[in-house]
Amino acid sequence: MAVFSISDFYTTTALIVVALLIYQYVLYPVILSPLSKIPSAHWSCSISPAWILWARFKSRENRTLHAAHKKYGPIVRIGPNELSVNNVETVKTIYQGGFDKHQWYSLFNNYGVPCTFSSENAKHHSLRKRMVSHVYSKSYINTSPALAAQASAILNSRLLPLLHESTLSHQEPHGIDIYSLFCAAAMDFISSYCFGLCRSADFIRRPSYRDHWLELYTTRKGYGFFPQELPRLSRALSTIGLDPTPHWVHAANRELEAWCKEKSDATIQFLETEKANSAMDTADDPVVIRSLLAGIDKELHTNGESSLLYTTAIQQRSLSVASEILDHVLAGQETTGVALTYASYHLSRSPDLQRELRQELLTLKPDMRLGAGGKVAHPDSRQLDSLPLLHAVVMETVRRYAPAGGPEPRVTPATACRIGPYEVPAGVRVSASAYNLHRDESAFPDPERWDHTRWLRQLAAEGSSDTITDEEGKSDVNRHFWGFSSGGRMCLGSNFAMHDMKLLIAAIYTNYTTHIVDDDGVEPTDAYTGRPKSGSLYLRFERVKED
Repeated sequence: MAVFSISDFYTTTALIVVALLIYQYVLYPVILSPLSKIPSAHWSCSISPAWILWARFKSRENRTLHAAHKKYGPIVRIGPNELSVNNVETVKTIYQGGFDKHQWYSLFNNYGVPCTFSSENAKHHSLRKRMVSHVYSKSYINTSPALAAQASAILNSRLLPLLHESTLSHQEPHGIDIYSLFCAAAMDFISSYCFGLCRSADFIRRPSYRDHWLELYTTRKGYGFFPQELPRLSRALSTIGLDPTPHWVHAANRELEAWCKEKSDATIQFLETEKANSAMDTADDPVVIRSLLAGIDKELHTNGESSLLYTTAIQQRSLSVASEILDHVLAGQETTGVALTYASYHLSRSPDLQRELRQELLTLKPDMRLGAGGKVAHPDSRQLDSLPLLHAVVMETVRRYAPAGGPEPRVTPATACRIGPYEVPAGVRVSASAYNLHRDESAFPDPERWDHTRWLRQLAAEGSSDTITDEEGKSDVNRHFWGFSSGGRMCLGSNFAMHDMKLLIAAIYTNYTTHIVDDDGVEPTDAYTGRPKSGSLYLRFERVKED
């Protein structure tokens, strides 16, 4: 009779474990998984995420995925449990289909508290968004007395005096780093809207602190790889004193958070005083924080302890407000600043386009020509929206440079779904990106070329009485534009950003022409949010000579 020894037991167990591992990590992902039917960007993608992780670590994810889609099509497998998509219909399935966000967004839990942008669950996101979405709607922005007063003060007391100063003879050699300046202007706009003008950043007039702050922000965003892509490894290494995120990055984050928390707390304190009512609809009205506090109070009174946000927004009220606002000001200053930088860059390369734009801007009633005392009138925001050339310049800039152009990861729902022709199981990370969608040659021929006339041709087609053919529909630039994402979780501040950009361009190019002084390193970085590689673009401003 055979005797089953201990060594036989261990051998059998080891063989079973090896077989299970081979099945789990080789046979299933390579042959049996529904994802095995989808083209892989690299031979290793079905068994390892190393290929895409390396591209992310080396800051070349956008162009790497672009090459993969050109070679393998609109749906590509880029990891054992990850897909990249790149066409309008699949984007609609994912981003308008209620897919939850991936844990990748947890990095944006400022102060350890979720904000609207970082909320992974759709229901939590909906509740947070509802608190502030109305003050970012186009109708509210177009009619807000507070925003109009803030914009007038920023233009007339901060930006335009600085541009005038730059043209004076004692400023030779003339030239302003407009990347830094436009980030400052965008920050002044969004921080005024959040905190009120009197508590705003005032970065236009504080260049030294602005440069310090931007350096902190650059440090913060440059070290997100390990906590976002390898969070468990990052936490494990941190517990044994081998934190992959350098200590100075944590220090930069703490300083940025402290800066925002101080302003947020001061604003909350102000709104709890009797003076708050007198500030309503003035430049000092903290529109966003006022709305947030009202939304939190309403949620408490409506749902109380049963609220999904009870342990965060309600019990940690001041931290939740600060977390939300930090997200708004960080995103608002960078994306708008980058877009304005590249719009001015291309305008500076074409004096004829500047002249054409100015002629259109002079049709505003009132127009924005500098008047007595060096001040400009504030035009109706709806008039700004109606200017086709201005709109085309802004849209083409956001298309070509996509300030937030990186992948937007989502997770497939608990039940399997179809993405394009493929059955996709639950829990798969799936992403699209503005960078890739904006390079669809069927909609944007010669996509690397900045060509504002694409949008003018589209406007002409929309104004035509002719029926649009299927082929023309496929090339509809508006349908393929994804600069602010889409669906219920699209960019909350898209209308605010468009308003800022159009107003600032109108104020500048009504009164000045711009000329390139130094554009070395102007090409954008390959990152979730891109910017000029050099971190600068120097332009010279010259006052327009009236005819």
